[in-house]
Amino acid sequence: MSAALDAPARELLGRHRLAHLATAGADGAPHVVPLCFALDGDLLYFVIDAKPKKRGGVALQRMRNLLANPRVALVVDDYDEDWSRLAYVLVRGRAAVVDDAAETRRALAALRAKYAQYRDMALDGPEHPVVRVTPERVHVWRAS
Repeated sequence: MSAALDAPARELLGRHRLAHLATAGADGAPHVVPLCFALDGDLLYFVIDAKPKKRGGVALQRMRNLLANPRVALVVDDYDEDWSRLAYVLVRGRAAVVDDAAETRRALAALRAKYAQYRDMALDGPEHPVVRVTPERVHVWRAS
């Protein structure tokens, strides 16, 4: 069952360019990485892009984890020395590699609209899987 993103969640997600994705493999070991993401409706997307990595595509730890255990968490946050300005949104959901060509095009268009770096980057092919995160629980917290 997916969860709709309310206005405060959309606001936080919409103005942030970096999220942290938490995955866990079949052994339960946590793995957290920063990543670029885009919001399209109530779905979040990321792509394994062409930035240098030790491994690529589905060989990456985050990809191996989500293929073994699709439950993920994604967080974006506001930090400020004035702690009355602290805020975050935590999205818990299920991740899946997108296998529909039209959905892949929509996701890549959203990612390219948000990140100029992706506009000239070839992101087609199996070495650049697009991943959809379907929110199941969304929690927004603000200090004020």
